[in-house]
Amino acid sequence: MSTSNGSTPERPLLHGVCAAMSTPFDDSGESLDEGRLRDHVESLVDAGVHGLVLAAGTGEFAFLSEDEKARIFRIGIDQVAGRIPVICQTSAITTVDAIENSRAAADLGASAVMVLPPYFEGPFERGVLYHYEKLARALDVPIVLYNIPVNSGFDITPDVYRRLIAMENVDYIKDSTGDLVRLQQLVGIGGNVLAGADPLAPYALMAGAAGWIWGAANVMPHECVALWDHVTSGRLAEALELWRRMLPSNLYFWDNPHGAEYNSAVKTATTMVGRAVGPCRRPVLPMTRQGRVALQAALSTLPTNRVDRDRLVFREWDDERDWLVRMTDRAGVGRPHSQEATR
Repeated sequence: MSTSNGSTPERPLLHGVCAAMSTPFDDSGESLDEGRLRDHVESLVDAGVHGLVLAAGTGEFAFLSEDEKARIFRIGIDQVAGRIPVICQTSAITTVDAIENSRAAADLGASAVMVLPPYFEGPFERGVLYHYEKLARALDVPIVLYNIPVNSGFDITPDVYRRLIAMENVDYIKDSTGDLVRLQQLVGIGGNVLAGADPLAPYALMAGAAGWIWGAANVMPHECVALWDHVTSGRLAEALELWRRMLPSNLYFWDNPHGAEYNSAVKTATTMVGRAVGPCRRPVLPMTRQGRVALQAALSTLPTNRVDRDRLVFREWDDERDWLVRMTDRAGVGRPHSQEATR
């Protein structure tokens, strides 16, 4: 895209495809797998994504210990080695903890931090404004407001956003409401809006979003980057044709009839296309046979990271039941005392 005088506008630090990275576990789902983590980071960087987001919702942050999150930040930042920006999700219920988490991530080399409003019995608007103001004053790195009210219990409305974006260091918002009207309201206020609802991807960009924080980039990073390139170069017909092929899996991740949670579907699909990231941590369970077959069919339309429909595998129910029992019985009752043992 160009300005009226023909020049290319300067893009913000965080733009384009910021992959909300799944956290790779071992096959039990109970231990971080450093090898898989480094491999997954490398595959996303090689695919051309413009940024990585570590330990966010798609990264199962609510299921991670503080030590595990710190380890993910350290390993991820080390593996990226400055090639693209790294955003660390550092939310906490208390202001002091959020500041400490964010400072620690910045000390490790994070390019920015992403922070939820305080959640669960959290404050009303005055307390949320206080929380972000204290963070903004305490940090030297940009803050990404993390708006996912269905999970946090607090909605950063356009009016609240207008007040927050005026604070120094508060430069971005990730909006995961899935409301295109809301997204356009935020874009009109200013700052930099990063879209967080998979099924709106091309339309959010056309509406003026700076980019996406996108969980599906774990599965289809090449397609996500190509979509960005098409839209930002004005090739809208090509963008919409590519999106037609990306849409089935993006719709499936967002909502499906098989009871597959977002993270479970994304992790299953990521492994299906050849990037082993392990299962989700319990009590999030493996997808069912019907769900996996439907997901494979959705992935078969992708131009690069597709799954061949000829390889769809149906299990008889006895085999399927045995598989589910094995997958659930060997996890969820304990994990190694030292995560270093999984290196």
